[in-house]
Amino acid sequence: MVTVTGVGGVGKTRVALETARDLEDGFHDGAWAVPLSGLRDGSLVGHAIARALRVVDQTARPQLDVLADHLSGKRLLLVLDTCEHLRDACAGVAEVLLRAAPGLHLLATSRQALGVSGERVLKLAPLETADPEAAPADTVARPPAVTLFEERAASATGGFAVGDDNWRTVARLCRRLEGLPLALELAAGQLRRLSLEQLSDRLDDRFEMLVDGTADMSKDVSRHDALRTTVGWSHELCTRQERLLWARLSVFAGDFDQRAVEHVCGDGVLPADRVSVTLAGLVDKSILSRVGDGEGVRYRLLDTLREYGSKWLGELGEQQKFRGRHRDWYLSLVQQCELEWFGADQKEIFKRLLREHANVSAALDYCLTTPGQAQTGLRMAGALCFYWVGCGFLAEGRYWLDRALALDADPTRARAKALWVNGYIAIKQGDTDAATALLEAGRAEALRTGDPIASANAVHRLGCVALVTDDHATAATLFKDALAAYDSLGELNTSVIMARAEYAMTVAFQGDLPFAVELCEEVRAICEERGERWVRAYALYVLAFAAWTEGRVQDATVLARKCVDISRTFHDLVCAVLGIELLALFHAAGGRPRDAAALQGAAERIWRTVGLPLFGSAYFNAPHCEGEALARQALGDEAYRQFFVQGTELDLDQAVAFAMGERPGFLPLAEASDRRR
Repeated sequence: MVTVTGVGGVGKTRVALETARDLEDGFHDGAWAVPLSGLRDGSLVGHAIARALRVVDQTARPQLDVLADHLSGKRLLLVLDTCEHLRDACAGVAEVLLRAAPGLHLLATSRQALGVSGERVLKLAPLETADPEAAPADTVARPPAVTLFEERAASATGGFAVGDDNWRTVARLCRRLEGLPLALELAAGQLRRLSLEQLSDRLDDRFEMLVDGTADMSKDVSRHDALRTTVGWSHELCTRQERLLWARLSVFAGDFDQRAVEHVCGDGVLPADRVSVTLAGLVDKSILSRVGDGEGVRYRLLDTLREYGSKWLGELGEQQKFRGRHRDWYLSLVQQCELEWFGADQKEIFKRLLREHANVSAALDYCLTTPGQAQTGLRMAGALCFYWVGCGFLAEGRYWLDRALALDADPTRARAKALWVNGYIAIKQGDTDAATALLEAGRAEALRTGDPIASANAVHRLGCVALVTDDHATAATLFKDALAAYDSLGELNTSVIMARAEYAMTVAFQGDLPFAVELCEEVRAICEERGERWVRAYALYVLAFAAWTEGRVQDATVLARKCVDISRTFHDLVCAVLGIELLALFHAAGGRPRDAAALQGAAERIWRTVGLPLFGSAYFNAPHCEGEALARQALGDEAYRQFFVQGTELDLDQAVAFAMGERPGFLPLAEASDRRR
């Protein structure tokens, strides 16, 4: 482990990311960056790493255990960027992962060392400057500070170059700014409106005011003041509206779009119709960086500049006001996405919330750390049910819901919903005992608060518990009760059609396959009419099973592959692995036992990231058992085991590609025998 330390603005992030790019080819499993600046809760460091590594694990296991397992056999470089505000949490995560994964290399950036055993610390110095009185250096021999200033000034003006006529001024300015990259970039950005001489003279005036004639400052103090002075001067050169917007933008985590800025930051002093030009002004002054283009343009504040803006917002007495407005915007976004989830835009909603993950987390954190806001936190965490369950964020959803439920026990509709949503997550994680307790509590809360919708949802999910524990008579009763309640309330949404699909599974397991098919065809028709895809995957699973049972092998294969394809779009591992288990059976029965064994091995690996394999259900397990028996009969136990082990070495993307026929499988036994002859 190496930690790059140094004062703010010295370029720690840039050095770490460029180093990772240079070294990436030397690591079999690549180099991965984990930005932590927008994270406020140290408990979520592991979740941030999992998102960056695209580790999808939906069990109830601690996130660090999941990461340790994932990294244990890998050789990769992990960059933990901006750790100082989460120092203890980052240090704890680093200790655990380094012990678990001998092939892991960590590169961290922080204003101070993390204190991890074996950590090596690289204190990053500012860029080398030049003596203004020395002769001008040629282009190759120029000190890095001068080179950086020239590059940024040329970018700002379209034609700046360092030559004999301006060498002394540039060298003096770079030395005055102590070679700090951020200070140099901010100063260079001012050349859009000032001449080089004006820039240098005004900075000199600012420094003389700051140091008040003293000349015995330490280097570190001087460097801190160089940055503080440059940032402060850049702040003064902003218009009143730009300064105000800079301060208000500090409430965002990660990057953000203009629409969010208009709603969060706009008011009578800063009208929404002035936001666009004000954002452009901050980009022009190098305060904001612009990410993307066209309709996908987003903006980001560098950490040091966010801190400065936050300080000003605090001095204005508006910190809580605008954090509250930030929360309100993202609560509204979440609630809008919840309503629109039952429709054709599910994939776009998933992508949008993925982009806004850091801001949604910041909004939840505000709710759960601000007195009197816990009920709003319950509403927000509950409204994200579709995201937690449908998009692969079960562990993170349960974390937020557990926290919110522990903070406020007052009987409310928000609490009733949060309880059944948390219970639903627990089912997906294979934690049926906890699920039952949460759902029973949710049903009781719904009755207490007079919330028939929450009551129907709790009953529905209690039916899910009965389904996965093979109590089909109870499951059927509960699903029918829930569906009757939904109908009486005029509800038609994702929950309702999912209840129909789950009821169809219960009916199928009880032997009434025609009725199960009828139910799933109704679900599929509704999904196709609305453009809904997530629930459709579950209906396709049942229809694939039914087609197989009726001897329609080709239809069954097409349906199962569609099920897997949709599920991978939303990172829904449960539905994806159920489809893979069916495809393994089809291969085993169709003369491809090697593919079947490998797919069952791949499924085994996925189940470890989901929870209890096939929920421990004899009925969900039946296709697996039949496929295994056929494959073993064709291959023999030892060969079956070898192909099974090969399957366990496939990651999720590889396993899905194999199941979809996108990567070659093994030769059928007859073909392999012919080729050997």
